[in-house]
Amino acid sequence: MRARPGLLTGGAGMEGSASIAWTGQQIVAGSGAGPVLACETGLSFWGGVDPDSGRIIDAHHPLRGQDLAGRVLVMPGSRGSCSGSGVLLALALSGRAPAALIFREAEETLTLGALVAGHVFGRPLPVVRLGAAAHARAAQADRLAVAEGRLTGPGISVPLHADSPGSLQLTAEERALLQGAAGPPVALAMEVLCRMAIAQDARRLIAVRRGHIDGCILAHDANLIFAERMAGMGARVAVPTTINAISVDRAHWHAQGVPRDFGLRASRLADAYVRMGAQPTFTCAPYLLDDPPGPGEPIGWSESNAVIHANSVLGARTAKHPDYMDLFVAMTGRAPLTGIHTDAGRAPRRIIAVTAPAGIDDAFWPLLGWLAGRLSPDRVPLLTGLESLAPGPDDLKALCAGFGTTSGAPMLHVAGHTPEAGLPPAPDADRCAIGPEALAAAWAELDGGARRIDLVAIGSPHASLQECRRLDALLAGRRRHRATEVIVTLGRGVLAAARAEGLAARLARAGVRLIPDLCWCSITEPVFPPAARSVMTNSAKYAHYGPALTGRAIRFGGLAACAEAALSGLAPPGPPAWLRPGGG
Repeated sequence: MRARPGLLTGGAGMEGSASIAWTGQQIVAGSGAGPVLACETGLSFWGGVDPDSGRIIDAHHPLRGQDLAGRVLVMPGSRGSCSGSGVLLALALSGRAPAALIFREAEETLTLGALVAGHVFGRPLPVVRLGAAAHARAAQADRLAVAEGRLTGPGISVPLHADSPGSLQLTAEERALLQGAAGPPVALAMEVLCRMAIAQDARRLIAVRRGHIDGCILAHDANLIFAERMAGMGARVAVPTTINAISVDRAHWHAQGVPRDFGLRASRLADAYVRMGAQPTFTCAPYLLDDPPGPGEPIGWSESNAVIHANSVLGARTAKHPDYMDLFVAMTGRAPLTGIHTDAGRAPRRIIAVTAPAGIDDAFWPLLGWLAGRLSPDRVPLLTGLESLAPGPDDLKALCAGFGTTSGAPMLHVAGHTPEAGLPPAPDADRCAIGPEALAAAWAELDGGARRIDLVAIGSPHASLQECRRLDALLAGRRRHRATEVIVTLGRGVLAAARAEGLAARLARAGVRLIPDLCWCSITEPVFPPAARSVMTNSAKYAHYGPALTGRAIRFGGLAACAEAALSGLAPPGPPAWLRPGGG
């Protein structure tokens, strides 16, 4: 937060206290009041909150089971998926949203959802940002209210200031866009974009060269309502823009038993973005397309794994734009110039010394990413101690996806393996460590359920061609167990390449289904086999989100273990040898 007069200065600031005078920042206008729900652990609304009821469903979160509706949610910030903004909008449209959001850190995902609720749909939901001491005091309150530029509660009265888009250093072209020179849809996009820039402490905007849309999954009606509202206004993207995985196999859902109403609405959602000029790529791994962004290229991507991969592995520069912000960035070709777009914002602020067990397999990398994200929920880390290892592209893909599941940070560095790992650490960088015991404990959290496996789930994020080749080699011409289904989700381009080399046909003979356009975080019944009760995956991301999204138990393991489960119908009896005491 930018320092301002009166922030954490001496004086009589709280009613009943004569120690400190506090001020806060009202990021999103509005008023609201209710009982406080506070936690020091950030929450991903996507996969962590039921968009219909507002109940917290994240099996790993301390507030699991709590109802957000009408509560004042006090937490440091959010974490996890960019799609959390859509969940918040869904709650706002149904009247199940929190009464207000109180953050300590610069927060983007839920802030954007609140901005869209207010500016596009007239459902204001106040968002406030406080300094550390005031935030700690707010978290202790029983009840809080935001109204008339002030946060109040028993013994609390904090004045709130608010900036306007006019406080930004906009170019003449940007100011014209804000004032409507390119039409109402672009003016709306610029208004929200500028308010997000203020929330992120940006002073100006940066031009981006391409975009990636994430808010195209029909997880709730809000995504469809928003997309069709914007398309109906005549919105169009201004830079080349790809589309994330959607909720159906666009060309084949009619034959897959998908209910007609759901299939039509999911298709309408995808078509709305295509009408706005986005390319129908339908992949959550846009870095696997033929023309990935290059080092230093400013882009405007959403989808947490894609953002982290672009920044960390490709060296491109993109904030982790929440859903709907991705469209506004694509419409304007602009993004806030702050954070990860700057050299300082990419510097590591936490050094994590990793001791890798001997004999690791590919499951090590997603597991490490998931644990590193938990240890670095709000800052860019540098992982050290892995220099002698040789992670391949799919290992780094899995690492980034696991990290994005538990961290709000938009990138990580891996010494010896990612292009900017040599950046000097920030002056306030601290240190921690990950060893075999921590990895074993993390495995125990992700790996649950019975040994009997009904479904093997590969492709979260979308499988690469090399992963498909490796699965084919592991199956070695053998057919899956008769009671165990195997599904691989992948992008259209990867599927076309697999077909061209005969790989798709071999996997089909082995009983493997290759499904494009959707991925595991958007798959629903009946494409997700309704009778399947126990699932095995090689994705830490899906092992984390899957239980809440599907109600099924999830087993976790490397690709070889998944292939063995596909053939035998059984998961391994325990963790891999490299995680057992004395193993490796």
